[in-house]
Amino acid sequence: MEIINKDLILAEIRLFSGLNQRERNIIKRRSDFIEYKKGKTIYKEGAPADAFNCIILGRVVVYTQDKEGNKTILECLHRGKYFGIISLLTGDSHSVSAEAMNDCLILTIKKEDFDFILRKIPRLAIDLSQTLSRRLKRKDIHQKTIFESTIVSVLSSSSGVGKTVYSLNLALSLYKEAHKPVIMLDVLGQGETHTLPKKLEIKSGYPILDLSNRRVDTVGVIKDFILKSNFNIDLICISYKTNDDISTKRLIDVLSLLVNDYNYIILDLPSVTHMPVLRILNQSDLVHVLTNAEIKELMMTHQLIKRLKKEYGFKNSKIKIIINDYKLTNVKSEQEVRILGHDIFATLPKIDSSVSDRVILDSPGSEYAHTVKRISRELGDCMVGLALGVGVAYGFCHIGVLKVIEEENIPIDVISGSSIGALIAALWATGKSAEEIFEITREFQEPKSFWKMMDFTFPWKGFIKGNKLYNFLKKYLGDKTFYDVDLPLKIIASDVKKKQPLLIDKGKIVDAVMSSCSMPGVFRPFKPKQEMLFDGGITNPLPTEPLFKMGVRKIIAVNVTPASEDVTRQYDKMKKDAAAGLEEAKAKKRSILGQYFKKKLKTNLLDIIFSTIEVMQSKIAKKEEKLADVVLHPDTSGLYWLELHRAAEFVQRGEIEARKHLDHIWQVVNE
Repeated sequence: MEIINKDLILAEIRLFSGLNQRERNIIKRRSDFIEYKKGKTIYKEGAPADAFNCIILGRVVVYTQDKEGNKTILECLHRGKYFGIISLLTGDSHSVSAEAMNDCLILTIKKEDFDFILRKIPRLAIDLSQTLSRRLKRKDIHQKTIFESTIVSVLSSSSGVGKTVYSLNLALSLYKEAHKPVIMLDVLGQGETHTLPKKLEIKSGYPILDLSNRRVDTVGVIKDFILKSNFNIDLICISYKTNDDISTKRLIDVLSLLVNDYNYIILDLPSVTHMPVLRILNQSDLVHVLTNAEIKELMMTHQLIKRLKKEYGFKNSKIKIIINDYKLTNVKSEQEVRILGHDIFATLPKIDSSVSDRVILDSPGSEYAHTVKRISRELGDCMVGLALGVGVAYGFCHIGVLKVIEEENIPIDVISGSSIGALIAALWATGKSAEEIFEITREFQEPKSFWKMMDFTFPWKGFIKGNKLYNFLKKYLGDKTFYDVDLPLKIIASDVKKKQPLLIDKGKIVDAVMSSCSMPGVFRPFKPKQEMLFDGGITNPLPTEPLFKMGVRKIIAVNVTPASEDVTRQYDKMKKDAAAGLEEAKAKKRSILGQYFKKKLKTNLLDIIFSTIEVMQSKIAKKEEKLADVVLHPDTSGLYWLELHRAAEFVQRGEIEARKHLDHIWQVVNE
């Protein structure tokens, strides 16, 4: 198994991602990669803790085992998940066993090295104490039935922005997508009316847990207040006294008990942002802040965000801003971001008034349900990413792959692309189907169509201006921005000055695609703002790394760059056939090789530049394949990189490759 760049890995692991380069270098020197074959035990229940482990490639199953040897599987862990850390911190023996489900690559830090790291990076120790304290605190009282729990607090700076409806649908969607236990906490001040029981069709007369006058330090007490619904979501209605420190502490006790049994805990918090509510947020892994798009509401939310950061030290990554666009204001997304001073995580479309509050269940095809589903799949570590690689005409194979994805209803949560892959990804992310994208290729029906896109200039930084290409892109992408996409879109360009890849996910999409398609030496570099950008394929020909960095756990990569081995393999096969005396095969050999070398021996400058880049891209793409769970490599033999007029053949090759790997794709998606 090929070893992956350790700097990339450490930047992606959530525990270390907030550290600076100096701090990550300390960890880099004190960590190792260890390979485990399928079925190999990483550690056994009851064994002493000796290392921190994080999955880089592969899957790990975590389980307990009774005296008779019967296993109870708690969790199947995947890339980016770390384990063994609680026992490492407490000095206790492991409470579970961990075993490689398939061939795995694990980042390991030995106990003595981990202790050294905590001494050298004190803030890491503080972060660990905050995030893991609730898990450590109640382990002796109540044995856990799940491996890991995530707490999400949902709040808003004022009432009436759809906070509770969003919380409900987030919980419903989390169970639907992740198939793991979910509980909601409906937290209100004393005397206020709880609305979630009615939305979950729980009959009246239910108990309310009053934190101001009841101790909650045992599981038995909590169980009396857990309400079961017919929608696979549990609920606890909680009341508290304003400015009551005891209530805050007792709510933390409740969370400490629930994390042993629920993978996801959703707190629907009051809109009043007084001290106890904000203190509760410190127990959360994520905070979802709801607001509408009115200027006044955005400014109030801005003040709330500032307070969370200044008074409680919240990181940007912990705060997710969600705009409920039910009032349909004319405020543009860019203006919303400026007022908030924070990126927008998602925008909720207006809900049809005829639909019940359980939008996820009653109107699953609605835009609102689609948005919440995307959020829940990211939160539930269910995201599937699609990376589309470079290749000019070879890139039309991507259309065939997308056709299969659409026909088979394979969920894709985020898409990335470089060069032609960026164009195909952008068209698909902005709502065009595979069939509609194929229709666009009809503009290249004639063999010479490609040259109509060329506007030659004095070869100072490139001999093609790129104005015609830009106008072609604008014809189909218009003035759409990254806020107008149906699913997250990540486009890769290459920054000439910094000599590194540039991830673009803001601004006009047409500018991003133009940047990613500007082949160096051919097109003049594209210059949005003060930057000088070239083809994304120079640095990221198969953009799996951006998906990996954003935490996508399941990646499908489409590499359409022909490998040199493909030509060699075809030649060897034909030579073998010829040796067997097959005259037909000999003719085929002469024909195919003749066509191939006829094309490759063309002496135009474009061929020389592209062929040179193609060799480099092929090697880089092979390395980037290592981050993917499924790699599709359509057979492009007999086709040529400039033959845009043969789009239908490229599309067919992509479709054939996708269908050949369909079982594998579904296996990864459903894990």
